[in-house]
Amino acid sequence: MRPRTPTVLAATLALALTAGPLAAPALAVPAPASARTTTAPDATALRAAIAGLPDADATAALVRVGGTAGSWHGSAGVHDLASGTAADPDARFRAGSTTKVVTAAAVLKLAAQGRIDLGKPVQHYLPGLLTRAFEPITVRQLLNHTSGIQPGDGWGDTFEEQYAHRFDTLTPRQVVASAVAKGPEFRPGTQQDYLNINYTILGLLIEKVTGHSYADEVARLVLRPAGMRDTYFPGTDPRIRGPHNHGYQAVRRADGTTELVDVTDWNQADRFAAGDMISTTADLQRLVTALFGGRIVPPGPELEEMFTVPAGIEGATYSAGFQRFELDGKVYWFKSGARYGYSTAVGGSRDLRRTLVYSVNSTDSKSEDMNKVAERIVLAALK
Repeated sequence: MRPRTPTVLAATLALALTAGPLAAPALAVPAPASARTTTAPDATALRAAIAGLPDADATAALVRVGGTAGSWHGSAGVHDLASGTAADPDARFRAGSTTKVVTAAAVLKLAAQGRIDLGKPVQHYLPGLLTRAFEPITVRQLLNHTSGIQPGDGWGDTFEEQYAHRFDTLTPRQVVASAVAKGPEFRPGTQQDYLNINYTILGLLIEKVTGHSYADEVARLVLRPAGMRDTYFPGTDPRIRGPHNHGYQAVRRADGTTELVDVTDWNQADRFAAGDMISTTADLQRLVTALFGGRIVPPGPELEEMFTVPAGIEGATYSAGFQRFELDGKVYWFKSGARYGYSTAVGGSRDLRRTLVYSVNSTDSKSEDMNKVAERIVLAALK
């Protein structure tokens, strides 16, 4: 399953700053060194960024800006369209591919404990998972999306196809089997191609090495140490437990009208370690603060993997769990994610001067264009 949304926050900024297409996965905007000082969050700009919801682009937005220079949090929009009640600022939501940050942290923590060798082939840990058509693929190459494994199959390519199967279960093993059957896309370590399949396999690796389920082990290694009490993995349960705002997808009908379809309930089991997490903005803010502060993965070579883009690969921007981009002379590490009805991002500067978490109830979260509300949030938070 190849993500079709702009998972690159840098591409978001490229759209906003240059009005160009969302094509390249990286953006470097040069600026003088004097621009490196981070000021307090601009509350006025942030309030304006989420004003007027619900609108055609989103029904709700939850935002937290933090860091050593100050903090701000706010919400806008509605809990659901039927009632029109205000959006719950503490609501849970589908965190999408920000799940990969947690998966990467768990693998790196196991590596720091000596239980996983990042330089060893995944075939060593999961014999028989890949066919002989695949050259040795290291754990590190799964983490930074240079494995060459092709995307696995889902329930279809269109919203309508996937929506028809929203309560059905596609297991991670089935997804991996469909990817393996296609053979390699390229030789390991020669290109970077961001794909869910890499982290689906890492989830299986965590289970094999620890002997426990992915959800249980990640809770032990990452969620509890970070204080993420409202984060969990639903597995085959299509519901979002606890307080949550509804998600909607805009669907164009044959008569040319647009209908907003409630997509809140959806079995996400096939996303597994690549995108199954349900969280809150407060929990994701705790995650990035704990990670960047060395309180989950201890300071050392393993933590450095989160801030290291593979060298020698043209256009590479992904590290283990995050993605690097520059704006106004500052380097940020972010991860975005999208499930139908929900668009999310988490990250910040490595020195924690500025962190940003948002969840936008996008009406077209799988669009190739960046959601306009999310775009405004990013620009307001990082100005």
